[in-house]
Amino acid sequence: MLIGDVARHSGVSTRMLRHYDALGLVRPTGRTVGGYREYSAEDVRRIFHVEGLRSLGLSLKQVGRALEDPAFTPSALVGDLIRWTEDRLERERELLERLRAIDASAPTDWQDVLRVVELMQGLGSTSAARRQQAVLSRPDGAPAPAELLAGAVLAEADPIVAGALRWALARSGGDGLATLAAGMRSDDADVRRRAVLTIAELPEDPEVTGVLADALDDPDPAVRGQAALALGRRGVTEAVPTLVGMVVEGSNDVEAAEVLGALAREAGCADRVMTALVDELAAHAGHTAVRIRLTQALVELSGRAARDVLRRLTRDDDRAVALVASAFVGLLDERSAEGRSDPDR
Repeated sequence: MLIGDVARHSGVSTRMLRHYDALGLVRPTGRTVGGYREYSAEDVRRIFHVEGLRSLGLSLKQVGRALEDPAFTPSALVGDLIRWTEDRLERERELLERLRAIDASAPTDWQDVLRVVELMQGLGSTSAARRQQAVLSRPDGAPAPAELLAGAVLAEADPIVAGALRWALARSGGDGLATLAAGMRSDDADVRRRAVLTIAELPEDPEVTGVLADALDDPDPAVRGQAALALGRRGVTEAVPTLVGMVVEGSNDVEAAEVLGALAREAGCADRVMTALVDELAAHAGHTAVRIRLTQALVELSGRAARDVLRRLTRDDDRAVALVASAFVGLLDERSAEGRSDPDR
């Protein structure tokens, strides 16, 4: 088979076939009377072997060794190829993210592009101060791409820099929710915590509420708690069980009790909150600290029902609980008396 026929059947150009011949990779075993290269069936098979190994990323020198050296084992080389390919893919992924960030900023000129590149370089600094400066020194009227900031928040371990990033994200005019929602699916609990804190500061929106509601099932209690607090402030009653659980566990219990008090003022939610707190009081008989926290949470609820439960607790078998309830009832009675004596209060 002549070189032109081999090129047509193999897809390898005649120029490359001549190069293979010059390197000694694939030398045609025959020549025609006129001196033209003539390839045998075995030569063509070797061409396909060369192309197959090249497709794995081997250099032509490595291909030659693989085909000629019996002692050349593939395992070590394949391992190296895997590492080189992973490094290359990582570099290309970073490049793709940079290009997407620039595209999301809708640059009108190359100066806009350079500003985004400068921000990315600053956010990639190993210095927390440098990262914070990159966020805070943005010129007026030049908001950073929301998705870029959202991605930086997820990766930022320094709480001060993370706060600056959340502030910049609020100014960006976008929400970065897609990136933050992806962060909520991370296997790293720290990433999910940073994501939920950032999402909690986004404006009210059905999609935002949906992502926060999904976080109520997160295995990490800190993620569940932050989601519940954010949802409770938005009047979402599905957060009640998690908020009550936070009071029981003593995790941000004061903040959780305040949110429960606000939710109890929502139509139809007061009974749900009251029932949940009373049930936990009964379920934790003998656990003084838990019952004191639940008693304190009842103070946040307005209305006669909460007051009646507090009065019953003043006669509780647990003296510590009874004393706390008595103090709160006295304080509430005093406030009520002051309110009646001052009509403008």
